[in-house]
Amino acid sequence: MIKLDWTLFLQFINFMILMAVLNALLFKPLRAALRARKETIEGSKAKVLDIDEQVQAQIARYEAQLQDARFQGGQERAAMRKTAQEEEARILGDASQKSAEKLQVIKEQIQQEASAARQALRSETEALAKNIAGKVLGRAI
Repeated sequence: MIKLDWTLFLQFINFMILMAVLNALLFKPLRAALRARKETIEGSKAKVLDIDEQVQAQIARYEAQLQDARFQGGQERAAMRKTAQEEEARILGDASQKSAEKLQVIKEQIQQEASAARQALRSETEALAKNIAGKVLGRAI
């Protein structure tokens, strides 16, 4: 059983002295180290959050620039396609016009050659007809 005498008081004083010494030598430096560690961790977390926000902002800017570049590329592609189609239509129109002109020239040449051939045949037919008529009639016409 526990006796309540002067040794209890001495034990209490020993305990308080031990607590004061442990507090000064162990607990205060440990709490200071833990506080510094906590502040370092919180500071690192804040830096990480700040860097993460900056990275997210840069990613958003990059995606916006990429979207703009895609849009501009699409517009340029459409403009180039339209220009190419207009150029193709112009070239085909020019080629069609030139071929129509050449066809017209060829038709005129054929008509002139046919007309010349008809004239030549008429003159030859008249001569042949006179020759045949002269032979059939037995005299010159």
